[in-house]
Amino acid sequence: MSQTAGESVLDAEQLQALMLRAPYHRWLGIAVTAVSLDAIEVRATWREEWIANADTRHTHGGILASLIDLTADFVLATRLGRAVPTIDMRVDYHRMARPGDLLVRGSVVKAGRQISVSEARVLDLDGMLIASGRGTYLTSATQSG
Repeated sequence: MSQTAGESVLDAEQLQALMLRAPYHRWLGIAVTAVSLDAIEVRATWREEWIANADTRHTHGGILASLIDLTADFVLATRLGRAVPTIDMRVDYHRMARPGDLLVRGSVVKAGRQISVSEARVLDLDGMLIASGRGTYLTSATQSG
């Protein structure tokens, strides 16, 4: 795909279709709500299976990490037209996520030919920061495997 400077390769509908090719992403209830060249926003529909502790009813950290990784990955897809493999990722948990849908905002930190860096922030619907993270992704066109 060719791209003009400052333009996304994928629009929200195309990005949504690419994301939902993965059964896990469909299970997470991902919906793309905004797309630009260097940023995306997705909404994840809460489900009972996310609960990590029956007493506190908070969302499992693995779900939050997954949302960070997939959003940081797919913000790069708006430039490349494809998902890319994760090389490394860091997640910081700021507060427990209570039952309810979550918003995840991803942005490109550095777009490189071989390796790129992007980050994501998970927010509850009141705008409170739940978790944040940064990932390094293999963006070379000749990636294998």
